[in-house]
Amino acid sequence: MSSPPVLEVRGLAHVYPDGHQALYGVDLVLGAGERVAVLGPNGAGKTSLVLHLNGVLTPSAGSVTVSGLTVTKPHLQEVRRRVGIVFQDPDDQLFMPSVRDDVAFGPRNLGLRGATLERRVLEALDRVGMAEHADRPPHHLSFGQRRRVAVATVLAMEPELLVLDEPSSNLDPASRRELADIVRGLDVTVLMVTHDLPYALELCPRTVVLSDGIVVADGPTSRILGDRELMAAHRLELPFGFDPERLPVPGAG
Repeated sequence: MSSPPVLEVRGLAHVYPDGHQALYGVDLVLGAGERVAVLGPNGAGKTSLVLHLNGVLTPSAGSVTVSGLTVTKPHLQEVRRRVGIVFQDPDDQLFMPSVRDDVAFGPRNLGLRGATLERRVLEALDRVGMAEHADRPPHHLSFGQRRRVAVATVLAMEPELLVLDEPSSNLDPASRRELADIVRGLDVTVLMVTHDLPYALELCPRTVVLSDGIVVADGPTSRILGDRELMAAHRLELPFGFDPERLPVPGAG
């Protein structure tokens, strides 16, 4: 018997209390180990979609299921362990006196203690290349280092789905490459929300385009980025001189 999808979104709609409708029936399925980019103009509904994945927002219609578990109130604690969201600003996630304390915060709330907790923390920091900084205050780190620690705080929970919100924003080229190397090396399903189209091509073999609250395209990233008509219709702009059809795709496979 095959295992359920890591993420299954069916007919997801959301209307905010002020009457604004952000999502109009989104369908999205991610299998284990996939890396999928979500692209779309500002106001497309990307953030609203992400906030449904761990129950911050409740659907007005439709459903979200994570590895067979519906995202509803009785399941929220387990869903929030399974779905790790790394927000755009790492300072939204780092608030403890040391890097070690920040990464330990989630697992400690799950009841881990002692050597088991320490091992979980150091493994997560090692996966993002930050183990040697475990005892430093987060605010003494560079922005790129803080983003990697934010990823570690999520990995320490051993999630099944890692959601990255604009992971390359405000990173210098070296930090951008280092983070890409980390993401490629993770054995976890990844959903990456980004405006950085070359980063989507590098890391995500598959792309979903969200526009005006609906999915308007879902397919291989190189094909979607090469569809000039689709890109123009949904206000997606490639960097000058960038041709997705003429570049290798390191993230594929």
